[in-house]
Amino acid sequence: MPAIFKILLVFTGMLAIARLRFPLGPALMLGGVVLDAWAGHAVSQVAAHFGRAWLEAELWLFVGITILIVDLGRFVTEKRNSDEIIAATRRWGGRHGRAASLMALPAIIGLIPMPAGALFSAPFVQQAGDIIDGRAGWKTAVNYWFRHIWEYWWPLYPGVIVAMSVFEMDPHRFLGAEIPLTLVAAGAGYLALIRPNLGALMDARPVEPGNGRRAWMLMLPLVVAVASLLVLPFALRAAAPGMKPQILKMSSLLIGLFLAQILAAIDRRRLGGGAPWHRAIPRAFSNLLDRKTLDILLTLAGVMVFKFMLDKSGMLPQAGREMAHGGIPVTVAVAGLPFLAGLVTGLALGFT
Repeated sequence: MPAIFKILLVFTGMLAIARLRFPLGPALMLGGVVLDAWAGHAVSQVAAHFGRAWLEAELWLFVGITILIVDLGRFVTEKRNSDEIIAATRRWGGRHGRAASLMALPAIIGLIPMPAGALFSAPFVQQAGDIIDGRAGWKTAVNYWFRHIWEYWWPLYPGVIVAMSVFEMDPHRFLGAEIPLTLVAAGAGYLALIRPNLGALMDARPVEPGNGRRAWMLMLPLVVAVASLLVLPFALRAAAPGMKPQILKMSSLLIGLFLAQILAAIDRRRLGGGAPWHRAIPRAFSNLLDRKTLDILLTLAGVMVFKFMLDKSGMLPQAGREMAHGGIPVTVAVAGLPFLAGLVTGLALGFT
């Protein structure tokens, strides 16, 4: 049987069992094992490949990055911080402050991927749009649409991190190609959801007081984390010339997230009246006990194990040669497979 059909059959099988509510992470791991065995490797060799997959530095860097991202999300959505952001977006929007808030609040919270993140931003959208009675469906649409406008390129999203790693793309090229999609999504959301309701969103009530400077400071940890991904690779490359590009990028992001955590701890300590550092520093690793966080970590691990097993099977280069000889356009497979995976799994990580 041609390698391309073997890969497609395994891929279809993984999606099928994931659709039956089998966890996606273990489904991916099982698919990787089946592919490696189907390539003709002995059971002992498949077991050795599976064990080595868990020793890859990329996998554990992903785990650390995800834990820190989730904790950073909890910092931004703490009530005193979210109230500050709500007031700031109302002020910045002027007479269209409510409309600006409806777009900005889910988008700001969407800058930090977190389990059930839409549940964090939903109360903010409800508060910003309370002048319009009812319309729960419209508010839900606004919340989901603007929360997800960043998923094409924002480098804190696990799917984006995995994509840059799997395809070994330079972050600057990846971001440059994907950023226009966010602009299109934001514009479409405004035209379809916000603009028809601008009149109803006008509000003569005074804007809640707040400190605009503090609102910007709340965004500083995010800026530091993303800037680290773009700047630190140059320093790390000079310090460790032999480091793999994927490890270089993820190490840079991990360092940036640690710096972001320090900034969050400083903010917590300052507002706490100089509380001891051991209380101000976020308890990031407590998130390991959260079920939704565990699901994300397991899915990430599944992606990385599947990638490793697929590479060791040797089927991918063979499938590429078969497609070239069979006249199948590569663009069809490149566009069709991730579309199908996302449609079936409902997860951004599905496309990897």
